[in-house]
Amino acid sequence: MKIHILDDWHDTLRRLPSFAQLAGHEVTVWTDHQPDPALLAERLQDADALVLFRERTAVTEDLLSRLPGLKLIAMRGVHPHVDVEACTRHGVMFCSNKAGGTSVAAAELTFALILACARDLLNQNASLKAGHWQGAPGQTLAGRTLGLWGYGKIGKLVARYAEAFGMRVVWWGSDAGRVRAEAEGATVAPSREAFFKDSDFVSVHVRMAPETKGMITAGDLLAMRPSASFINTSRAGLVVKGALEAALQAGRPGRLGLDVFDVEPITEANDPLVSHSSVIATPHIGFVTEDELDGQFSDIYALIEAYAAGNPLHIINPEVRDA
Repeated sequence: MKIHILDDWHDTLRRLPSFAQLAGHEVTVWTDHQPDPALLAERLQDADALVLFRERTAVTEDLLSRLPGLKLIAMRGVHPHVDVEACTRHGVMFCSNKAGGTSVAAAELTFALILACARDLLNQNASLKAGHWQGAPGQTLAGRTLGLWGYGKIGKLVARYAEAFGMRVVWWGSDAGRVRAEAEGATVAPSREAFFKDSDFVSVHVRMAPETKGMITAGDLLAMRPSASFINTSRAGLVVKGALEAALQAGRPGRLGLDVFDVEPITEANDPLVSHSSVIATPHIGFVTEDELDGQFSDIYALIEAYAAGNPLHIINPEVRDA
């Protein structure tokens, strides 16, 4: 099969052990991002299969209509960026292993941002490089409260790290999530208002879906203390647009640790959110470690192997197989 892998910006995948799973196929790896459907389709004219790198490229009717030879799209995870109905109309099988494993890398980055906010590491580092010694004192994590929104795999892993540091963990989330948390003996905040008001750190770990879009409001953030920090390594769309900027202007919470943004990639050095002195920002690297990528793409390549063997797995649009 002729396989095209999109958006491998740092040309990482060819160096990972999992890439050997594609031996025997003709593989093209694209190391830049092409947002224009017409220009992207020109690149992909000979493709039998596409491998998507997370949500970096949208799969639309416009793109699919220009790729009559395409048979398979494979990825891992949820897929709000893929027009599944258009895939079905054009006879393209879409396979995605939505389960996957727990993203240890995302959990680790989350806790790194919590630590960085607590000790104001960005400003301390800038001060030292400017020839000054010791800025304002930071915060000790032990004894402080971490509020986690989303009782799932990543959130539970972050909770384990927090407890090892002596933090108190409280939870919030969907009705079903809160019921599960309480059933397992976890501490659930008495109310949404108390969750934000009483937490020293709030970190969100929820999948992006229509029902979760904009679930965190400016009012939620403004309820936090000036000494508190808000961390988001999940998806920017979980927060109402403009709420982060309003929080920074009000100084409630006092710090933001962000790995996700409304528009990605950000290439403007003076972006008002990224450049703010109260924001510690990373360029959506929560999942970007060699170990994490090797595991993720091993799962994706397994979908291609199964399709080539005539036994496709994790089919999102089985109508194509049945046809």
